[in-house]
Order: sequence, then structure tokens, then C-alpha cells
Amino acid sequence: MNLELNERRRRVLKAVIQQYIDTATPVASQDLARSLGVSSATVRNEMAALEDAGLLTHLHTSAGRLPTDAGYRFFVENLMDRAALSTQEQRMIQHQFYQIRSELNQWIHLAAAVLARTAQTAAVVTPPRAYESRFKHIELIAINDALVLMVLVLHEGSVKQQTLPADPNTTQEQLSRIAGRINELCHEASARVITALALTQPVAQPPLSSFEVLVIESVARAMQQFEEHVNELIHHDGLLEMLHQPEFGQVTRVREVLSILEGGTMLESLIPQALASDGVQVIIGGEHSRDELRDYSVILSRYGVNGDVAGVVGVLGPRRMAYPRSISSVRYIAGVMSDLMGDLYGERKIEPTE
Repeated sequence: MNLELNERRRRVLKAVIQQYIDTATPVASQDLARSLGVSSATVRNEMAALEDAGLLTHLHTSAGRLPTDAGYRFFVENLMDRAALSTQEQRMIQHQFYQIRSELNQWIHLAAAVLARTAQTAAVVTPPRAYESRFKHIELIAINDALVLMVLVLHEGSVKQQTLPADPNTTQEQLSRIAGRINELCHEASARVITALALTQPVAQPPLSSFEVLVIESVARAMQQFEEHVNELIHHDGLLEMLHQPEFGQVTRVREVLSILEGGTMLESLIPQALASDGVQVIIGGEHSRDELRDYSVILSRYGVNGDVAGVVGVLGPRRMAYPRSISSVRYIAGVMSDLMGDLYGERKIEPTE
């Protein structure tokens, strides 16, 4: 955020935001004057200047100030102190993950639970998936004279089954040969490459038969559908921690949070952005593209193995979020998950960056 503030205004803005995060109450000038060691008049003048700059606002004339989204953004990028997890917390978290290090399905649940407890707000975690699904092999099995079962196996282990119409004269031996040829043509290919293969004849001879084209098109379509549904798998925890915040004292806000977490669709649009980005991503209030999320802040980080498999960990909370603690928690859990993935795949892990 390109905004120049003198040292005193930076101190005032930081103090307002920290106090508001702690108390959820608009901050009065006299409260800051005592803590900063300056007069109330000086603090009022600086608050007015910060309000003119769009970093603070107030609910009515006599009320104290509270941060705007721009104020929170300036705080996150320029003012907040690092709040690393304590050595004791890190050891406890590492021990918990060590106990289930061979159970990948349990990592997701533990990561969400630990992150929710550590950041004291709702946590979201997606399972590790390939950036782009990759073909491993297919089998074609005759069911009867007119139907064939296609069994598609993707590189990360997912299995898809689909029935296809076949020529009544096609034997199992022919189906096995066709599967062998397609396995060779599509080896390690993405859905995009396989789609192109179905549209253009491969260099190899003989040309593809109409049934082979049908199988290849079906493979590409199944892979595309798999990729589209991957982001729907968002596990969450920490609803109770989030609802302890004063922002959620009204039933309508509780319903809103439940809709965001249980529905999943509002968060889905953020997952591809996080997967494509390095480091911790912080999205504050009005920076969201969806209106339903504009009262919330989201902190996300990618984890996994470089160039192969990755997932996302993060937290969702009110804009009045404890950003230093939440960012450090997300960064640390992403690092632990990347370590586990690196050990599992024996490859270079994703390193969480600042």
C-alpha cells in the first residue's frame, strides 16, 4: 500500500488497531493519549488525519475510531509485529502430527483442529491434490455385448469408472489392445493434452478408430470433471472459536458464518488463487470479490510438494482479526504439512514465504 505516514501517525494507527483488535470497542483519544504519552488533543489531530487518509473511521460524531479495510491493510503490510508460535506450541504441534504421520486422511482433520485452536477462529483445509490431474492408465472390461466398463486411474491415485457403448463384435482381447494403445498415447498427460489428442490424430499409425476417440474423449471429460470438483473438498473446524467473537452475537451473523463454512462455495473461488500464489495470502473485508465475504478476513497458504501435489490451509474470521497470530499460525501449519508431504513423496517441499 503506497501511503506515506510520519512516525507519530504510524504509532497512533498501530495503537488504534491493536486496541480495537483486543477490545472490539471503538478507540477514544484519551485512552491512546495515556498509553502513547502525548496529549489527547495531539491524538485527536492525528486520528483526524488518519481518517482523512481513509485508514480510520467512526460510527458517529462522538464515537471513538476503528480501522477501515485500508487501515488493516496498512497495518498488515507495514506495522504489525511478528508473533511466532512459542517453542512449546511448535513442539506440541509437531508431536501431534508425528503420531499420525502415516495417515494422510487424518492430517487434514488435525491441521484444521490445530489451526482453529491456535488462531482462535475458524480454520479451513483442502486435501493435497495434483495441480493438474495426470493420466496413469485405463482398463477396458467387457460387461456384455453392447457395454464396456472403462476404469480410469489418475496419477495421484483417484479411480473413475464409466460405462461406454461398444460394437457387439468387440472381444476382450481387442479391448485390452485398445487400452494398451491409449495408455501409451496418454502416458502422464493432462486433460488438456488428452483433449487435443482426441481432436487431432496422433503421429503413430494406424489412425484412431471411432471407439478409441470415444474412449479418449471420455478420459479427458472425466479428468476435467475431477479437477472441477477438487475445490469442493474443504474441511473446516473452529466454528465455536469464531462464534465467541462479539461480532457474532446476532443470529443472522451465525447463520451467515454457517452458510460460508458449510456451503463451501463462497470459499471455493479463493482456493485456486492460493494454490497459484507463494507465501501467505491475506484478503481483508472489501477486497473480496463476493459480497457475502466482505465482513470477513481470510488468510490462506499453499502447502505441499513443488510442481506436483498441493493443498491449502487457512483461517476465516472477522475483519477485526488478530492478524500477527493468525498469519504466523497459518504459515507454521503450512510448513508442517509441507514437511509431511515432502517425506511422503520424497520430493522438494513448498517452503512458506513471508
